[in-house]
Amino acid sequence: MNTVWTGLAGTDYSIRHVPVGPWSTRVLESGSGTPLILMHGTGGHLEAFTKNVPALAAEYRVIAYDYPGHGWTTTAGADLEIDDYIDHLIGLMDTLGVQRAHLSGESLGGWVAVKFAARYPDRVGRLVLNTPGGTMATPEVMERIRALSQAAADDPSQERVRTRLEWLMADPGSVTDELVTIRREIYSRPGFAESMRHILCLQDPEIRRRNLVTDDELAAVTAPTLVIWTSDDPSGPAKAGLDMAERIPSGEFRLIEDAGHWPQWEQQKQFDQIVLEFLGRPA
Repeated sequence: MNTVWTGLAGTDYSIRHVPVGPWSTRVLESGSGTPLILMHGTGGHLEAFTKNVPALAAEYRVIAYDYPGHGWTTTAGADLEIDDYIDHLIGLMDTLGVQRAHLSGESLGGWVAVKFAARYPDRVGRLVLNTPGGTMATPEVMERIRALSQAAADDPSQERVRTRLEWLMADPGSVTDELVTIRREIYSRPGFAESMRHILCLQDPEIRRRNLVTDDELAAVTAPTLVIWTSDDPSGPAKAGLDMAERIPSGEFRLIEDAGHWPQWEQQKQFDQIVLEFLGRPA
């Protein structure tokens, strides 16, 4: 897959696959300095942060990657729960020689990042949780995610893929043809429809319940943490993010207006500014 993203024009970056256990993991790297790992959402891929890489890579060694079963990483043949993503992340960091990194996780990425930070506090500098999952189990939202995602994977038509992406946004017009094209390419991979079924196990109420972020885990996060929510997030109200920030000892909360589940995409400049200010504070 050799799509050249408009958002990366003029930015030096590399994309390669690295072995992490059984997963041939697609990784994008750009910039130098303190590592900053970008973590996408359910059914997503590293291109969710394409718009952000140039600004973030001017200050940090940006690492974005596709999870197991996602993007162009090896497809999944069994259900993937949060521990699988945590184990993969620690393996990826070890493979890349990254002892300690800032983590910026969106949706599922935030869910994995906060549990990772509670388990491996010495491996995390600062933590950005961007419309994070992991504290809610709303049946209608879970069913909507499951139905839209599986439909797009089963039949990766332009219409179904666009419908899934538009659900994420406050403004459906922010879904570009380029974004639809790259997701259609990924979802058309052999075996991806089955992989999506294993990805979506976290939308099953029983499985989700045993993977939820606990108050003890939030209390165990020692990293300074920024929780970002939005005015139009379809996954839940801003109070969910505010409650999470209040339960993390060094947590704080920011609201971004006129954005849905992808503020890093819809309000890119504001998102980058907020994140760079937070990460750049003195230790």
